[in-house]
Amino acid sequence: MFAYFRGKLVSVLPEEAVVDVAGIAYHFLISATTSRQLPELGRDVVLFSHLYIREGILQLYGFCREEERQLFRLLLLVSGIGPKLALAVLSGLQVQDVHEAILANTPERLYGITGVGKKNAARIILELRDKILKLSPVSGMPASASLQINRLREDAVNALVTLGFSRITVQKAVVSILEQNTGLTVEEVVKSALVSIHNS
Repeated sequence: MFAYFRGKLVSVLPEEAVVDVAGIAYHFLISATTSRQLPELGRDVVLFSHLYIREGILQLYGFCREEERQLFRLLLLVSGIGPKLALAVLSGLQVQDVHEAILANTPERLYGITGVGKKNAARIILELRDKILKLSPVSGMPASASLQINRLREDAVNALVTLGFSRITVQKAVVSILEQNTGLTVEEVVKSALVSIHNS
């Protein structure tokens, strides 16, 4: 029904955003990934949207990138996955990482996401693999660079997990760090993530 909304960002909470479009304020539920990509309050923003309608409930979901909305919609097709859990998946992993977990049949990469157990992870991979194969590549960067960053991310996350932190906590910290600087070593990412986790 709605492709996207363009307006001024007037309010942001960890999982919510309000955008003023020609004097009308629209409330969106958003992922942590989209939240990190939003501009400062008062700036113009474009959110790709999905209108969820069920049993009289109408709720807008907003995404900074089309590929994130695309994956959200695919996740809703999986039995047992609702919008809340679909957003949790998008908050816990980058779109590219979810695609890779599905294509490589590595459900353990999804286990650390809040609400995603072994059964849900297996269903996501089973029901979406063929659909993911039909999609164009997500990342605009060369494949070699993308693989290098993904390997760096996984190595840093695994190192932090061995230190006793939960996978979902370290994934968020590592992703945030690599969004700002991809030219770090594993050790530098781990050190920065430790600082971020202790300060949060």
